[in-house]
Amino acid sequence: MWISSFLISGSLTMVMPFLSLLIDSMGDYSTEFVLKWAGLVFGVTFVTAFIISPVWGRLGDRHGRKKLLLFLSFGASICILLMGIVTSVYHIFIIRFFMGFFAGFIPMAQAFIATQTPKKIAGKVMGTLQTGSVSGGLFGPLIGGWLADSFGFTYTFLLTGFIILFTFLMILAGVKEVEVNKNDSKKEDYSSKQVFHFIFTSPLLLAVMVVGMLVQIANFSIQPLLAIYVGELHGQQNLAFFSGAAFSVVGLGNLLLSREWGKLGDRFGHDKILLILVLVGAVVYVPQAFVTSIWQLLVLRLFLGMVIGGVIPCIVAYIRQAAPFSIQGEVLGYNTSFRFFGNVVGPIMGGFISGYIGISSVFFVTSGLFIIGGFLLWMVRSKSNLPKMKNSFGN
Repeated sequence: MWISSFLISGSLTMVMPFLSLLIDSMGDYSTEFVLKWAGLVFGVTFVTAFIISPVWGRLGDRHGRKKLLLFLSFGASICILLMGIVTSVYHIFIIRFFMGFFAGFIPMAQAFIATQTPKKIAGKVMGTLQTGSVSGGLFGPLIGGWLADSFGFTYTFLLTGFIILFTFLMILAGVKEVEVNKNDSKKEDYSSKQVFHFIFTSPLLLAVMVVGMLVQIANFSIQPLLAIYVGELHGQQNLAFFSGAAFSVVGLGNLLLSREWGKLGDRFGHDKILLILVLVGAVVYVPQAFVTSIWQLLVLRLFLGMVIGGVIPCIVAYIRQAAPFSIQGEVLGYNTSFRFFGNVVGPIMGGFISGYIGISSVFFVTSGLFIIGGFLLWMVRSKSNLPKMKNSFGN
């Protein structure tokens, strides 16, 4: 699964840095038009993903996750291949919308691993899996930027689609799903309404998921704009490559510390480590608004990656501990929906803020969201803890 996560993450992020450049190449558009449509195209995928993620989680709990991993990887490959032949921004928008149905591969892989991992080492294992996805995120934008500069957008999309298709074949032939907790006779009895009630009557669990959503809003509000921001700092020479570098360096930071954050969460509490991460992340975002060179931006984004690399492992590991086994996939599905909702709101918010105020202002907004997340988590942690949770499952 580490290799599959690496390939899928790398393939999908190969095309992310230059979506705004692709839109700009399709017509004589104003900067405001490109910024707004970059946000819409980037975010629309997550509208459908937001809606469908709990469904995938529930199906995974009932019927196994390998089948869903195959379905998601195959569908994503077809969507990426189609993006290689589009001729207008509206075609991109439509394909990205349908791609949302297949956008849950990494969260499904996380659920696959989490539900087959002992709770006491969940953070460490999720951190290890995270290194696979962030390693792909590290190399993907760099390779994608180089390919786009050298061969054009079309060949980059085609290569990306075939890499994802290869991942489908790897999972089909090489991944085995082991059934656990076979004696759980109540596995099929819990309704979606009960799962929903469990989440919203567990204050700390809900707060952790909301923090994940705020982090995604913050991160995704700036990502579609990075290519243009890099262009303002560095100029047009090798713009796709340096835009890819601005994406990739965050992945490098993730790679360095994700596993260590997971291990610290196992030792001291995942909610406690998460609180530290979001507060430090708020501090790291602000200086990015004041950089005067591409190298300053890259250094700051490296530090950002080192900080936020532990967010997803800590959230997933916490859910692994807080939720009963038989509904963990569906709870993780709702967590994915929270995150995808952030992925929807972030690009749209960033696009409109940057269009009216300027790209630099987006960094201040993202820092504020991190502060709000940290304050929320601190407030809830002071009033509740895992052993005091009461719900219909008796957890």
